[in-house]
Amino acid sequence: MPGFHHVEIWVADIERASREWGWLLQRVGFALASEWPSGQSWEAGGAYLTLTTSPNLTNDEHDRRRVGLNHLAFHGGSRTVVDALMADAPGHGWTPLYAERYPHAGGDAHYAGWLENTDGFKAEIVADAASTS
Repeated sequence: MPGFHHVEIWVADIERASREWGWLLQRVGFALASEWPSGQSWEAGGAYLTLTTSPNLTNDEHDRRRVGLNHLAFHGGSRTVVDALMADAPGHGWTPLYAERYPHAGGDAHYAGWLENTDGFKAEIVADAASTS
């Protein structure tokens, strides 16, 4: 089967990650599949995303501008659903990015919002291409 099996994100604070990522993952259709003291896994579409702390962390700060992961992009649903998610995000630890160019910061034909959480992780929420409402 092609595609991702899973993505694992190491976080410095699992409680904060659970609040911020958990809210976002639920909004884009993921369901909490398992939880343990230092992490949790969220499933959608046959793949899963794991949030976990690790004793092997060498730094407790994420910098998306360094070599490595810049952001994760999620299907957001209709434009109306993406707009509602973007409006709610600040109340859940996510700061909108490129607000002056929302919702077309990725170009005129690309309807999406970008968010950054407290720990500096960036997520892109993309509206369905066929969506007009």
